[in-house]
Amino acid sequence: MWYQFFRSGLIRPIVRTLWHPWVVGEENLPSTGGAVLACNHIEYLDPVIVAAMIPRQLTYPAKKELFQGDGGLRSKLVAWFLKAVDQVPLDRSGGRRSVEGMRPILDRLREGGMVGIFPEGTRSADGEMFRGKTGVARLALMAGVPVIPAAVVGTGLVRGAFGIPKVVRPGIIIGRPLDFEELRGREEEAAVLRWVTNEVMDAIQQLGGQDYVDVYGFRVKYGNLKGKDLTPWRRPRPGGVPAPEPHQDRDAGGLR
Repeated sequence: MWYQFFRSGLIRPIVRTLWHPWVVGEENLPSTGGAVLACNHIEYLDPVIVAAMIPRQLTYPAKKELFQGDGGLRSKLVAWFLKAVDQVPLDRSGGRRSVEGMRPILDRLREGGMVGIFPEGTRSADGEMFRGKTGVARLALMAGVPVIPAAVVGTGLVRGAFGIPKVVRPGIIIGRPLDFEELRGREEEAAVLRWVTNEVMDAIQQLGGQDYVDVYGFRVKYGNLKGKDLTPWRRPRPGGVPAPEPHQDRDAGGLR
């Protein structure tokens, strides 16, 4: 109830009035059933615009600390809002704990919900696309759901009248679902996770037309590549390698 109230009664009217966003490829969204909606990430407004314009209820994983409300009034309000609009917590501490922390998100997918994720893990520092994290692949393979690639365009801030930043007619381009059913059960294989993630990022890049840099975005924004020449890591597309070979099952004496 609260999700529909905030989206339909408040956020969507504001988004449409201020920025007049457009959507292409809405027919590629499955009307029912679990799915991962994977998007590029250009600006702060991306999650808001996507959630406002997608017809289905969208669940974004949010770091679990936001659900605790341990601070002052602001943190309590954030925790209440996330719970009220039916979002789910994500443990981002790393390693096995993060894998186990994906359980609420997997449950949502298996219940037939749609989960929104930004595989780059952070906003682009300069409008280019960066290497995707493999969580999107792990979710798709473990839950057995398709990935819907989507590209947000035009959400970057531009200088308006009197130097005030503004957004001019942002859009969402939704691609055809990607099915990785043949790779289910192989979510512990690093090569499989990387290949699936690159396929997802490649589909997003084809929709939005961004240039691709094969390093993680946080290294460019905060790490050892901040302010550096990224030419050595530029690639025409993510991945571009053949699919992983079928698994050799020695006990069975054949392929699986």
